[in-house]
Amino acid sequence: MVMRTFKITSFALVFALVALVPLFTMAQQSEVVRKAQVAKFALTNATIYTVTNGIIENGTIVINNGIIEAVGADVAIPADALVYDYEGREIYPGMIDSGTQLGLVEINSVAESRDYNEEGDITPQMQALTAVNPNSEAIPVTRVSGVTTVITKPSGGVFPGTAATINLFGYTPDQMYAGSKGLIINFPNSARRWRQTQEQADRARERALGVLNDTWDKAETYASIRGSEDVRYYPEMEAIADVIDGKMMVYIEVNAASDILSALEWIEDRGLEQVVFTGVSEGWRVADQIAEAGIPVITGPVLSVPNRRSDRFDVAYTNPGIMQQAGIKVALRTNDTENSRNLPYNAGFAAAHGMGREEALKAITINAAEIMGIADQLGSIEPGKRANLFVATGDPFETSTQILDVFIDGYQIPMTSLQLELYDEFLDRVPGLNKTEITVDR
Repeated sequence: MVMRTFKITSFALVFALVALVPLFTMAQQSEVVRKAQVAKFALTNATIYTVTNGIIENGTIVINNGIIEAVGADVAIPADALVYDYEGREIYPGMIDSGTQLGLVEINSVAESRDYNEEGDITPQMQALTAVNPNSEAIPVTRVSGVTTVITKPSGGVFPGTAATINLFGYTPDQMYAGSKGLIINFPNSARRWRQTQEQADRARERALGVLNDTWDKAETYASIRGSEDVRYYPEMEAIADVIDGKMMVYIEVNAASDILSALEWIEDRGLEQVVFTGVSEGWRVADQIAEAGIPVITGPVLSVPNRRSDRFDVAYTNPGIMQQAGIKVALRTNDTENSRNLPYNAGFAAAHGMGREEALKAITINAAEIMGIADQLGSIEPGKRANLFVATGDPFETSTQILDVFIDGYQIPMTSLQLELYDEFLDRVPGLNKTEITVDR
């Protein structure tokens, strides 16, 4: 028998073991995967921020069949409930991010993982809900931060499609659907693009405005005759006609002050009622006009920079508060995907720069739900509403606060995500060897 020693570099070792990786991965996942838990829950001894009915000290919430059954300081705990004593910790309604692309994109630099932008300027019939990937890694990353509900929206073109409100739990898009949709319009804007003159920008705006008006004219005609035997189904016009007939709201993305004023005139001319402005980064300049029109806004990201070099550094921070104080109903968005988890910090900056904590909390809970038309289901902690809430060690606007538990539709959600798993993996990692000696018999 001859004993031989082979020196194998770490590079070669990777290839030698590559076939075993799937087996190791499956074995590891079988140990760490945790399922959402459903039961009758009693969350007790907590400070409850109901948002709509004040703060309840030493309160109890009973959750049954996905619904908040009881809330109060003197609530009787059912004998068959699974009881959690939170020892004075704080419970809030699940936060709502009113503008994301969650579930529609996984890796922005990889075209195959993006499904938020269709070809063409006029694709209003494209439904964001049908494209949602319930298994997106960004979803658990977001919900363990206390964000339980989002608007996920398409982009691109004048009519990019129809946005949907989803809860961040479910195995299918239909299970995640939270009951609200809205047509997206990117209102023609006067902003200059890179290496574009103002004259070129103005011509591009006029062309886009022509597309908007021509399409809307056709949709109004279609809405007046649809249902007739001689009218063929026209999916693009059908989607817009639902807005014209008042069956669905419309989200109009508009930012510059001059464009906001133009959008207000366009809305009045078209006689639209269920309108929400989104973006509205210069809403602070024309807040009184927006308030007079009675149009709610979804603004953000707050953690942003000024549009104009001449603006103060903090205009993005103060914008929500100025609009709220003018009498506008304001909700907040991150306008992000993987960083939707930062919604509470966007709200925190708005709170610190004029909006105040109470109004900032409303902007990511009840205001958002009211704007979407689902306030009877979400946005506050009240009996009869869906049990979307989270438990925290303190103020969720503070970066030091930890989220302890999250409930969505009454399910207790596993507090795991890819980022947390990677953190645990590399926190106490064992250094590897550059070379490994393997002794074999020959």
